[in-house]
Amino acid sequence: MKVDRRSFLGLGLGAVAGVVVSPVGLKLTDDSSIWTQNWPWTPVPIDGEISYDSSVCNLCPGNCGISVRKIAGRPVKIEGLAEYPINDGGVCLHGIAGLQYLYDPARVRTPLRKNGDKFEEISWDDAISLVAGKLGDIRKSNAPQKLACNTDKTKGSVPGLFDRFLTAFGSPNLYAMPSLESYLELTAQTLHGDGNTIGFDLENSDFILSFGAGLIEGWGSPVSCFKANASRKDRRAKLYQIEPRLSNTAANADKWIPITPGTESDLALGICAVIIKNNLFDSSNFKAGFNKFAIMVQKEYAPAKVAKICGIKAADIEKLAKLFARAKMPVAIPGKGRGKNGQNLKEFAAVHTLNCLVGNLNQKGGAFVMAKNDYLSFPEAIMDDVAEKGAGHEKLAGSVNDLVGKLNATAKPIIDALFVYNANPCYSFTNPKRVKQAFKKVPFVVSFSSFLDETAMEADVILPINTFLEGMEDVPSQAGLAKNVIGLTRPVIKPIFDSKDPGDALILLAQALGGTVAENFDWENYAACLEGATPDIWDSLSEEGHVLVSEGAPDGFPEVDFTFLATNPSTIKAQGDFELTLIPIDNMRLTGTVPAVSPFAIKTVSDKVLTGTDIVVEINPATAKGLKNGGDVLLTTPVGSAKVKLNFNEGIMPGVIGMVRGLGHTFDNKFVSNKGVNVNDLIGPVIESGSGLDAAFGIKARISKA
Repeated sequence: MKVDRRSFLGLGLGAVAGVVVSPVGLKLTDDSSIWTQNWPWTPVPIDGEISYDSSVCNLCPGNCGISVRKIAGRPVKIEGLAEYPINDGGVCLHGIAGLQYLYDPARVRTPLRKNGDKFEEISWDDAISLVAGKLGDIRKSNAPQKLACNTDKTKGSVPGLFDRFLTAFGSPNLYAMPSLESYLELTAQTLHGDGNTIGFDLENSDFILSFGAGLIEGWGSPVSCFKANASRKDRRAKLYQIEPRLSNTAANADKWIPITPGTESDLALGICAVIIKNNLFDSSNFKAGFNKFAIMVQKEYAPAKVAKICGIKAADIEKLAKLFARAKMPVAIPGKGRGKNGQNLKEFAAVHTLNCLVGNLNQKGGAFVMAKNDYLSFPEAIMDDVAEKGAGHEKLAGSVNDLVGKLNATAKPIIDALFVYNANPCYSFTNPKRVKQAFKKVPFVVSFSSFLDETAMEADVILPINTFLEGMEDVPSQAGLAKNVIGLTRPVIKPIFDSKDPGDALILLAQALGGTVAENFDWENYAACLEGATPDIWDSLSEEGHVLVSEGAPDGFPEVDFTFLATNPSTIKAQGDFELTLIPIDNMRLTGTVPAVSPFAIKTVSDKVLTGTDIVVEINPATAKGLKNGGDVLLTTPVGSAKVKLNFNEGIMPGVIGMVRGLGHTFDNKFVSNKGVNVNDLIGPVIESGSGLDAAFGIKARISKA
């Protein structure tokens, strides 16, 4: 795809090095430097009136408020929005570079239809007619349940509209990508009952016990975490970081506790055993299974046993447990790295149980068990006989990963059509080759995407959607925040290309199908739909750009059910028999989801991560016997192999290899693609029994001379 001068101009906008957490008034650089970056062009802005628009960045679950500076109506710079309840003027590297996505070479500029192995441009009318025709045939066959949908998340009106579309169509097969928020909801459901999620009051805690959570690598709401971490010294708060590698978070912590990869749940339960043994817990709201759990952990997770599993001293486990339990406002947080991939329910439940034992639930500085934010009000769905019949079928799978497995397990298609909205499982899932293989078994795939990424490339039809700067959408807070905020992205510029808000695309599609499906989408446009679905908050949302629904500790101490952990579910093991363990590394300068990293952000990546187009892996010198620092080696796992460069690092445990996430893209973007290796290509799925989660935190590996 050719990048013209206009696109070059867009790619140069908003480029600022590093991560910015300072308020708007304290600019990292002046506006003139924005236009003189070290790129192969020197764009010159036109003269014109300067204005500012407020909006919300939804490039990650942080959902920060932003202020967009415009000259003559054209956006030229993004800053954090002062006094926004999530980030209060802070903004991260990716938010600053957000303008580049407007002109990204991989943007889908118009609806596309696959013809053979190539895409051809078509009109919106033809695209909607084509998709509606295929869906109409599925309904005529009286098998509406054979339509499935994969969305990026579950919260917000757009995922709600996809849910409504499938309900009206007659399919129960709606699936969302795994996320930190989904893990926290599952953990809350397991320990406290359905309808809850978990937030963490990091800003007020005096002792943060982090089980690998990358608080300055993009965990949760990144800017919120940056701010909480930056204020620790003033608050005299402690941070203990538990992980096998000296990450930036670990280096910034008061204490780094290196442990064997994959043993985080064992250590958490070992700490539970010490707390219970020393009677340092409060059991007043323990609902069920506590006695059985207490007996189990003291028997199976005594410090001496856990020490051998995790690779740390039993005395250190005892000391850590007592420090945590005796702190005034302790909080334990789960979720390795960004908390998105390679997580398991046992680990999340074990870590959160520490919060339950020390009685710091719904208390200042602790973990908040909060009701899921239910602010949307759609009319009751209308279902005809076909929809009623389809809805009566059970879901085909428990998760997207499960669906992929079932698609690959049979020669005959189990679904006839698949919608994919703003998700890239063909890149972000482990062993993405199997995902692409599964997609090829679906007769008709429709991608609702802004970018022609790895998953969109597998589609039969692509319906281009607006970026967050071009469209309007409600953005509810998520990812472990201890407050409920509903934000609103607002268009700061008209769509650059022939794209639409995803809600408008769904309305057009439903109306083309006609019948009861159309009746369920009887709105003039998505804007009218959003206003009607948020009657209680619309006035404030549309005028202020956000609504602070709740803040501070919820009332009461929630009941705790120990039944799940009392059964002592199995600890996840890395796949394979090799001696070394390859683990993914989350790097704040890279993204591992949609969209891919911006051209600017990838320029900020250290040469100890990416040298030219070669990926660099971390390894302890003690592990690299006979190998050269900076040398080329062949990295092999049971799933695949790749040529990589070595970086000797004393800050990673012996026997462990670290490879960064977010590289190795293969779609058409010369700025970010064909650089390095996608670590997921080397890791296979490991499904946790019961939860169905892909819990592959890493994989066994070996290295040899290239």
